[in-house]
Amino acid sequence: MDSFRTVLKIQPVEWKIDHRSPVLCLGSCFAEEMGGRLQRLKFPTVVNPCGIVYNPISIARCLEFLIQEKQFEHEDLFRHDGLWHSFDHHGSYSAADPQSALNKINQSIREASAFLRFAKVLILTLGTARVFRLKTNSRIVANCHKLPGQEFERLRLRVPEIVSALGNTIATLQELNPELKIILTVSPVRHLRDGLVENNRSKATLLLAADQLHADYGNVVYFPAYELLIDDLRDYRFYAEDLSHPNRQALDYIWQRFTETCFNPATIRLCEEIEKLKQATEHRPIHPASEKHRQFLRQQAEKCRQLARRNPHLDFSEELNYFEG
Repeated sequence: MDSFRTVLKIQPVEWKIDHRSPVLCLGSCFAEEMGGRLQRLKFPTVVNPCGIVYNPISIARCLEFLIQEKQFEHEDLFRHDGLWHSFDHHGSYSAADPQSALNKINQSIREASAFLRFAKVLILTLGTARVFRLKTNSRIVANCHKLPGQEFERLRLRVPEIVSALGNTIATLQELNPELKIILTVSPVRHLRDGLVENNRSKATLLLAADQLHADYGNVVYFPAYELLIDDLRDYRFYAEDLSHPNRQALDYIWQRFTETCFNPATIRLCEEIEKLKQATEHRPIHPASEKHRQFLRQQAEKCRQLARRNPHLDFSEELNYFEG
């Protein structure tokens, strides 16, 4: 045998992401991971304007907020454990007084709404088909904010529900921004609190819905992040200690496959140069006052200036200030 694993073959997308392609990332914590890597490599990127959102209904609702440029009001919030929360937002948007919460929520929506109108790529990462629905009004929430469990009904979405919610939103996005391309992916993070059987049923539901959306909309492509971890790497050594999240090695591999799928060779090379600069800024010398380290800083500053001259659309001021400071 030439190999002890099955390497997943991925068809490259016809269009490519480059550093002139604004990217909006939305969804689970895996969307945060991908978006953070794009930001680190200087792609114009906005990540999770409603905070981390796991289920497809809440993801679709967040996009509707951006499309409508919704501004939240006091009645959209509720108070629990001394904080004001939104059922449509992550806890990072909560605050001790309602106006502070509203200011954070509405500023994020305004900025992301403007960004969405000229974005070239939207990355949607679906985390789970399991949702919490408020018993008082049958509303599916993005976050329970630690309210008592008896206030919610726990259920699994059906494929048609997901396809309908996200499909309607995608159709509206096509009208708002006809050039927008959508990368749909299912998070490889396992939701073990639901148990392995229910986690697999949930992921299967998301996979079937993603396949249907890809078939229904010409601007939607599917990137198999879930399959890369579960079927390509397929080993517990690629998980973090919680046995749920992919570890750094797995994330690096998924990112590599993503760049091969969505970037052209020139963009990949530029990313490699930027990453080397980033790593140089993170280098902590034993003797910072030594001539050897000062020479290292001068060499890196010159590399930074050369890279900036070749890519005037990118901002290298932070790195240059570090090397020259």
